[in-house]
Amino acid sequence: MVVSSISRLEKKSINSVEYPRPQFKRNHWYDLNGTWQFAWDDENKGEQEGWAQSEESLPQQINVPYAYQSKNSGIDSQEPHDTVWYKRHFYWEKKDGLELLLHFEAVDYYTKVWVNGQFVGDHAGGHTPFSFSIGSVVQDGNNVITVRAEDHNGVEQPIGKQSWKSDNFLCWYTRTTGIWQPVWLEEVSSLHMKGVKMTPDLAHSNLRVEAELPLHQSKAYLEAHVYFKDEWIHSAGAWIKPNQTKVDLQIDAESDQADFRVYYWTPEQPQLYDIYFSLKVDGEIMDQAESYFGMRSIEVKDDKILLNQEFFYQKLILDQGYYEDSLMTASYEQMHADLTKVKAMGFNGVRRHQTIAERRYMTLCDQLGLVMWAEMPSIFKFSDASMQAMQQETREMVTKHYNHPSVIIYTLMNESWGVNEIYHRRDQQNFVNALYYQTKAQDPTRLIVGNDGWEHTATDILTIHDYNSSAEDIAATYKDKASYVDESPSKTSKKQNFASGYQYTGQPIIMSEFGGIAFSPHEDANTWGYGARPQTEKEALARFEKLMKAVMETDSFQGFCYTQLTDVEQEVNGLLNHEHNDKFDQREIRSILSSVQSDGFIFE
Repeated sequence: MVVSSISRLEKKSINSVEYPRPQFKRNHWYDLNGTWQFAWDDENKGEQEGWAQSEESLPQQINVPYAYQSKNSGIDSQEPHDTVWYKRHFYWEKKDGLELLLHFEAVDYYTKVWVNGQFVGDHAGGHTPFSFSIGSVVQDGNNVITVRAEDHNGVEQPIGKQSWKSDNFLCWYTRTTGIWQPVWLEEVSSLHMKGVKMTPDLAHSNLRVEAELPLHQSKAYLEAHVYFKDEWIHSAGAWIKPNQTKVDLQIDAESDQADFRVYYWTPEQPQLYDIYFSLKVDGEIMDQAESYFGMRSIEVKDDKILLNQEFFYQKLILDQGYYEDSLMTASYEQMHADLTKVKAMGFNGVRRHQTIAERRYMTLCDQLGLVMWAEMPSIFKFSDASMQAMQQETREMVTKHYNHPSVIIYTLMNESWGVNEIYHRRDQQNFVNALYYQTKAQDPTRLIVGNDGWEHTATDILTIHDYNSSAEDIAATYKDKASYVDESPSKTSKKQNFASGYQYTGQPIIMSEFGGIAFSPHEDANTWGYGARPQTEKEALARFEKLMKAVMETDSFQGFCYTQLTDVEQEVNGLLNHEHNDKFDQREIRSILSSVQSDGFIFE
């Protein structure tokens, strides 16, 4: 077995809640979060002056992975600085045959990285993970990582809910610059698994595994062992020729102990299989990783959505993923607390809105039994540059989410943001369709919403946004399906459901944003929300119940997404406040939601 050479580093257990990639665990990793050197570069002179090659320290310190705009960063400045630099030292004992990978979970927006003054790579995109092989540039002993992040927060780059103006406004919030998700090192053999793609196939009760390797000169063997709890399910393996970089395995997932041949993943029973990978050369283990997967399917039949071939009514809540002291960055404990509350309130899923969560968040959804809509952060101007940025980062978003059974739907655009003229303009319609078909090609196993809320083009679901605060109006507007599907039913947006040249073709219908009841015990004229404000908790809860009843009793709806989980800065329409504490009794929320029962078999 290849032996780790990392030394004088705080190695952590792969069972640690801090492990950034829970679905592909290795033993030898090092957490680079914590104190880094930091500097502004407002004159954009750092590269010219050789900051990456200089032995001088940067003048400030920052707590990574928090953006400098957050309190938890230790800087807490709202001044605009488009270019920032980071430095961090680490010690490594170099050994032949071992590679060192430097991982960034997310850096906003354009990143350049040097190790020991040597450039190792760059990345554009503020929300998706990337990594560099740095074994060839590290030295035995002390090493230094230098990072330059450039973020103009421009409307042609995907920014989601970050305000591009000088101040926050409406539902756009404090911007995020630089490193905002974990940074870590991972030690592997020079021949290792770069990644695996796992696709459950319920029709044949098996799992397809596609593994990727770097170029290599050895004949190798990849094997996978599948377990459910303590039950061994099946093993499979394949020989890999020299310089063969892709390998494909089919693994049987059937068990006589399962109630229906396989252990299904559902929100009620989020059953997960364990899978262990080994890569060998001449019988010697070169690489090992442990993972998990869920056996589940998602599909459309007529106007219904089926989870594992059964009708599935979705009760989702919108999660913006913002925190009072840390903006878009959350600890494991914060993510776990939020999602546990979502489950306790009776929702069966989350729509992660306009930001891309950490992989630990998706793993929590997998484990707790919450379906998830993954959403690409929006651009706000249509151009060649913005189209290129969206296409690239959307591909990376899909790769990040692919193996997680909780993820059932991708939302690519929201409310025509960045394609404001889509109703009439064919080029903007074609762009949304290009994103839709690109994603379908990359991941044909999930459902896709092209432009959520209104003015749909290519889409698997008709999604509607309606923030009408009158439950009676909601019930009346959506009573007759034929009268609204090809019209503009929302009295708040007044937008057409479909763009010009498109029409309803029988898709399932989901009210994917509604509610948004603005309630805060502490009235503040600077806060924002939807509709007239209830004055008391009792009044707010009564309106919530009426709106929920109106939506859940609309026969043509196959589910909903309520706005929203938490207050965010100036926006006060959460069921939790900005500190993520309950505004209402969770049991009362659950009681209201329970009027729609879970579908499928229920055994007492």
